[in-house]
Amino acid sequence: MKRTTSKGDGVPVPASSRRARLIQASPIRKLNPLADAAKKSGIRVYHLNIGQPDIPTPADYWEAMKCRIPEVLAYGPSQGIPELREAICRYYDRLGTAITSDQVMITTGGSEAVIFAMMAVCDEGDEVICFEPFYTNYNGFATMAGITLVPVRSRVEDGFHLPSDDEIESGFTKRTKAVLVCNPNNPTGTVLEAGELERLAKLVERHNLFLLADEVYRDFTFDARRHASVLDLANIPEQVIVMDSISKRFSSCGARLGNIISRNTEVMEGILKFGQARLCPPTMAQYGAAYLYDKLDESYFRKVSDTYQSRRDVLVEELEGVEGVFFLKPEGAFYATIRIPVKDADDFAAWMLTGFNVDGRTTMVAPAAGFYATPGLGLDEVRIAYVLKEEDMRTSLDILKKGLAVYPGRKA
Repeated sequence: MKRTTSKGDGVPVPASSRRARLIQASPIRKLNPLADAAKKSGIRVYHLNIGQPDIPTPADYWEAMKCRIPEVLAYGPSQGIPELREAICRYYDRLGTAITSDQVMITTGGSEAVIFAMMAVCDEGDEVICFEPFYTNYNGFATMAGITLVPVRSRVEDGFHLPSDDEIESGFTKRTKAVLVCNPNNPTGTVLEAGELERLAKLVERHNLFLLADEVYRDFTFDARRHASVLDLANIPEQVIVMDSISKRFSSCGARLGNIISRNTEVMEGILKFGQARLCPPTMAQYGAAYLYDKLDESYFRKVSDTYQSRRDVLVEELEGVEGVFFLKPEGAFYATIRIPVKDADDFAAWMLTGFNVDGRTTMVAPAAGFYATPGLGLDEVRIAYVLKEEDMRTSLDILKKGLAVYPGRKA
């Protein structure tokens, strides 16, 4: 394929790759130019569109890095520094899960962990089953890896819990290599029960597949729920791969540190070679993370989880009973996918930034269609990240309700 230069001189230049043309724009970030323009005009924008916690990064994270400032900031090991991998093992040991440091690979963010896991189990053209709505960047990762995400729908009426085995198996083909879950879930806030994971374990064992689990939000479960990890599925130890990150656990999204855990030696050998190709993950951040994995105990995570649960309760109080709004109470993480009375949530979200405000303030949400792979789904849904302090949550949700009441594209 050829294209013409922007100068209009008719000189052909190479086109970009099919991969570059197909990759999806982030529904979380694509409205940022509108938000930036609103801010420049003096509008205060409440960001419920992105999972950026406002909880301070623990001070000990910075102190631990200061204690390790080297004369030369050199390359580190491709698999991550031993101190961090061993600290992660101790973290899991406290939870009752036994892993060894050679089963842990440190990655540059949880994003790299997902990409590496996909590439380790799939060849180009292979397929991964994913329950929609799902974390939208999975689409981008799959495009970069040259694989296809096959969506199996979960429904808001069921709290986005897993569909039946028959529905799941209906997506399987000869190219299926893995099933991917996010638990607790982004964008729905659903926490899968142990029985649901056991069902998946039987399916992947029967069909000889991998089970990939994004467990980034494992420490944030509500109403006395306990997170069940796929690492504890005894019948498929070598078919399980966990992807994780410190971004939300330690409120350190900019550190760009994640990890992969697998008991499958061949998989880990391949992932290590991927890591060698990018040299190493951020070195100094690893020292801070290692210290926190050892220092912060259950009381820290319970306090943070309780904070998000309180914000979840504000969300429920403010939106439950609003005409045309439907959702079930989120069970973990800090997200909710909510059906709203509009024909096009993309248009509504843009209108909130360009055509509506309350006393110079407005609210930004993420349209949910981008969290689905099936065309036409999620058009009347938004994802809300309840990451603001309670006062700001109430204000932003009040603005949202007022916007819904007068939006020109509201469903009758």
